[in-house]
Amino acid sequence: MSGLELRGVCVAPVLTGVDLTVADGEVLVLVGPSGAGKTTLLRAVAGLVAVSAGSIRIGIRDVTTEPPERRRVGLVFQDHALFPHLDVAGNVGFGVARRERAARVTELLSLVRLDGFARRRPHELSGGESQRVALARALAPRPEVLLLDEPFASLDPELRDALRREVRSILRAAGTTAVVVTHDVADAEAIGDRVVALRAGRLVE
Repeated sequence: MSGLELRGVCVAPVLTGVDLTVADGEVLVLVGPSGAGKTTLLRAVAGLVAVSAGSIRIGIRDVTTEPPERRRVGLVFQDHALFPHLDVAGNVGFGVARRERAARVTELLSLVRLDGFARRRPHELSGGESQRVALARALAPRPEVLLLDEPFASLDPELRDALRREVRSILRAAGTTAVVVTHDVADAEAIGDRVVALRAGRLVE
Protein backbone atom coordinates (compact mmCIF):
# COMPACT_ATOMS: atom_id res chain seq x y z
CA MET A 1 0.00 0.00 0.00
CA SER A 2 1.37 3.43 -0.98
CA GLY A 3 -1.30 5.91 0.00
CA LEU A 4 -0.59 9.25 1.65
CA GLU A 5 -1.88 10.49 5.00
CA LEU A 6 -1.39 13.90 6.62
CA ARG A 7 -2.57 14.50 10.16
CA GLY A 8 -2.53 17.96 11.72
CA VAL A 9 0.28 19.13 9.45
CA CYS A 10 1.48 22.66 10.11
CA VAL A 11 4.20 24.62 8.34
CA ALA A 12 4.33 27.97 10.09
CA PRO A 13 3.03 30.40 9.06
CA VAL A 14 1.53 28.91 5.87
CA LEU A 15 -0.25 25.63 6.74
CA THR A 16 -2.37 25.22 9.86
CA GLY A 17 -3.51 21.74 10.83
CA VAL A 18 -4.02 20.01 7.46
CA ASP A 19 -5.67 16.57 7.54
CA LEU A 20 -5.65 14.75 4.22
CA THR A 21 -5.82 11.13 3.06
CA VAL A 22 -5.01 10.03 -0.51
CA ALA A 23 -5.83 6.40 -1.29
CA ASP A 24 -3.37 4.03 -2.91
CA GLY A 25 -3.41 4.72 -6.67
CA GLU A 26 -5.71 7.75 -6.34
CA VAL A 27 -5.08 10.99 -8.26
CA LEU A 28 -6.06 13.85 -5.97
CA VAL A 29 -6.16 17.43 -7.20
CA LEU A 30 -5.49 20.28 -4.80
CA VAL A 31 -6.96 23.61 -5.88
CA GLY A 32 -6.90 27.06 -4.37
CA PRO A 33 -5.83 30.66 -4.97
CA SER A 34 -2.23 31.83 -5.06
CA GLY A 35 -0.77 31.96 -1.57
CA ALA A 36 -3.14 29.33 -0.19
CA GLY A 37 -0.28 26.98 0.68
CA LYS A 38 -0.61 24.40 -2.12
CA THR A 39 3.06 24.31 -3.10
CA THR A 40 4.12 24.42 0.56
CA LEU A 41 2.02 21.32 1.19
CA LEU A 42 3.74 19.49 -1.67
CA ARG A 43 7.16 20.56 -0.42
CA ALA A 44 6.30 19.31 3.08
CA VAL A 45 5.29 15.90 1.70
CA ALA A 46 8.51 15.76 -0.33
CA GLY A 47 10.59 16.71 2.71
CA LEU A 48 11.83 19.97 1.22
CA VAL A 49 10.39 21.96 4.12
CA ALA A 50 10.07 20.79 7.72
CA VAL A 51 6.68 20.56 9.41
CA SER A 52 6.27 22.41 12.68
CA ALA A 53 3.54 20.04 13.88
CA GLY A 54 1.65 16.95 12.72
CA SER A 55 2.66 13.80 10.87
CA ILE A 56 3.07 12.54 7.29
CA ARG A 57 2.71 8.86 6.41
CA ILE A 58 3.38 7.18 3.07
CA GLY A 59 1.92 3.70 3.11
CA ILE A 60 2.77 2.28 6.52
CA ARG A 61 5.84 4.50 6.99
CA ASP A 62 5.96 7.66 9.09
CA VAL A 63 8.19 9.92 7.00
CA THR A 64 7.67 13.14 8.98
CA THR A 65 11.35 13.44 9.88
CA GLU A 66 12.82 11.45 6.99
CA PRO A 67 15.12 13.27 4.52
CA PRO A 68 13.78 13.73 0.96
CA GLU A 69 15.95 10.99 -0.57
CA ARG A 70 14.42 8.35 1.72
CA ARG A 71 10.76 9.22 1.19
CA ARG A 72 10.30 7.67 -2.27
CA VAL A 73 8.44 10.74 -3.48
CA GLY A 74 8.63 12.03 -7.07
CA LEU A 75 8.19 15.72 -7.80
CA VAL A 76 7.34 17.34 -11.15
CA PHE A 77 7.97 21.07 -11.20
CA GLN A 78 6.05 23.66 -13.19
CA ASP A 79 9.19 24.63 -15.15
CA HIS A 80 10.11 20.95 -15.80
CA ALA A 81 13.64 21.50 -14.34
CA LEU A 82 15.33 19.20 -16.88
CA PHE A 83 19.11 18.97 -16.79
CA PRO A 84 20.25 20.91 -19.88
CA HIS A 85 23.59 19.04 -20.16
CA LEU A 86 21.87 15.62 -20.35
CA ASP A 87 19.85 14.17 -23.21
CA VAL A 88 16.35 12.78 -22.68
CA ALA A 89 17.64 9.33 -21.71
CA GLY A 90 20.07 10.86 -19.24
CA ASN A 91 17.31 12.93 -17.67
CA VAL A 92 14.88 10.03 -17.36
CA GLY A 93 17.53 7.65 -16.05
CA PHE A 94 18.92 10.07 -13.49
CA GLY A 95 18.66 8.43 -10.07
CA VAL A 96 17.96 4.93 -11.42
CA ALA A 97 20.43 2.15 -10.59
CA ARG A 98 22.83 1.55 -13.47
CA ARG A 99 21.93 -2.13 -13.85
CA GLU A 100 18.32 -1.33 -14.68
CA ARG A 101 18.71 2.14 -16.17
CA ALA A 102 18.55 1.30 -19.89
CA ALA A 103 15.50 -0.93 -19.56
CA ARG A 104 13.70 1.54 -17.31
CA VAL A 105 14.38 4.45 -19.66
CA THR A 106 13.01 2.48 -22.61
CA GLU A 107 9.93 1.49 -20.60
CA LEU A 108 9.20 5.06 -19.45
CA LEU A 109 9.75 6.69 -22.84
CA SER A 110 7.25 4.23 -24.28
CA LEU A 111 4.79 5.00 -21.46
CA VAL A 112 4.95 8.76 -22.14
CA ARG A 113 4.90 8.19 -25.91
CA LEU A 114 8.38 9.55 -26.60
CA ASP A 115 9.97 6.52 -28.27
CA GLY A 116 12.84 7.71 -30.42
CA PHE A 117 13.50 10.83 -28.30
CA ALA A 118 16.27 9.32 -26.13
CA ARG A 119 19.14 11.29 -27.68
CA ARG A 120 17.39 14.65 -27.94
CA ARG A 121 18.47 17.53 -25.72
CA PRO A 122 16.03 19.54 -23.61
CA HIS A 123 16.37 22.60 -25.87
CA GLU A 124 15.12 20.49 -28.80
CA LEU A 125 11.83 19.63 -27.09
CA SER A 126 8.46 21.35 -27.18
CA GLY A 127 6.75 22.37 -23.95
CA GLY A 128 4.55 19.28 -23.96
CA GLU A 129 7.49 16.97 -24.71
CA SER A 130 9.50 18.54 -21.89
CA GLN A 131 6.63 17.99 -19.48
CA ARG A 132 6.38 14.33 -20.47
CA VAL A 133 10.13 13.88 -19.99
CA ALA A 134 9.84 15.46 -16.54
CA LEU A 135 7.00 13.08 -15.72
CA ALA A 136 9.00 10.06 -16.94
CA ARG A 137 11.99 11.16 -14.87
CA ALA A 138 9.83 11.46 -11.74
CA LEU A 139 8.31 8.00 -12.33
CA ALA A 140 11.60 6.28 -13.17
CA PRO A 141 12.72 5.49 -9.57
CA ARG A 142 9.26 4.01 -8.87
CA PRO A 143 8.11 6.55 -6.28
CA GLU A 144 5.33 5.61 -3.89
CA VAL A 145 3.79 9.08 -4.25
CA LEU A 146 4.07 11.50 -7.18
CA LEU A 147 3.61 15.25 -6.68
CA LEU A 148 2.90 17.58 -9.62
CA ASP A 149 3.06 21.34 -9.07
CA GLU A 150 1.02 23.29 -11.67
CA PRO A 151 2.14 20.87 -14.42
CA PHE A 152 0.16 22.55 -17.22
CA ALA A 153 0.53 26.24 -16.31
CA SER A 154 3.09 27.15 -18.98
CA LEU A 155 1.30 25.49 -21.90
CA ASP A 156 -0.99 27.00 -24.53
CA PRO A 157 -4.69 26.01 -24.25
CA GLU A 158 -4.72 23.39 -27.05
CA LEU A 159 -1.60 21.62 -25.81
CA ARG A 160 -2.80 21.91 -22.21
CA ASP A 161 -6.00 20.05 -23.00
CA ALA A 162 -4.18 17.27 -24.85
CA LEU A 163 -1.54 16.87 -22.15
CA ARG A 164 -4.16 16.67 -19.38
CA ARG A 165 -5.58 13.57 -21.06
CA GLU A 166 -2.12 12.10 -21.61
CA VAL A 167 -0.99 12.65 -18.02
CA ARG A 168 -4.16 11.09 -16.65
CA SER A 169 -3.61 8.06 -18.89
CA ILE A 170 0.05 7.81 -17.83
CA LEU A 171 -0.80 7.99 -14.13
CA ARG A 172 -3.49 5.33 -14.57
CA ALA A 173 -1.06 3.05 -16.39
CA ALA A 174 1.64 3.55 -13.75
CA GLY A 175 -0.81 3.05 -10.86
CA THR A 176 0.99 5.70 -8.82
CA THR A 177 -0.64 7.64 -6.00
CA ALA A 178 -0.50 11.29 -7.08
CA VAL A 179 -1.27 14.79 -5.81
CA VAL A 180 -1.67 17.47 -8.48
CA VAL A 181 -1.66 21.16 -7.57
CA THR A 182 -3.48 23.61 -9.84
CA HIS A 183 -5.53 26.78 -9.71
CA ASP A 184 -7.38 25.80 -12.91
CA VAL A 185 -10.77 24.12 -12.43
CA ALA A 186 -10.59 22.54 -15.90
CA ASP A 187 -7.30 20.85 -14.93
CA ALA A 188 -8.92 19.50 -11.79
CA GLU A 189 -11.98 18.13 -13.58
CA ALA A 190 -9.90 16.53 -16.36
CA ILE A 191 -7.29 14.73 -14.30
CA GLY A 192 -8.50 14.11 -10.76
CA ASP A 193 -10.37 11.28 -9.08
CA ARG A 194 -11.11 13.73 -6.27
CA VAL A 195 -10.68 17.47 -5.79
CA VAL A 196 -10.01 19.27 -2.51
CA ALA A 197 -9.67 23.00 -1.94
CA LEU A 198 -7.04 24.74 0.16
CA ARG A 199 -7.61 28.27 1.37
CA ALA A 200 -5.45 30.29 3.76
CA GLY A 201 -3.54 27.19 4.80
CA ARG A 202 -6.56 25.01 5.56
CA LEU A 203 -8.57 22.44 3.62
CA VAL A 204 -12.04 23.87 3.18
CA GLU A 205 -13.82 21.20 1.13
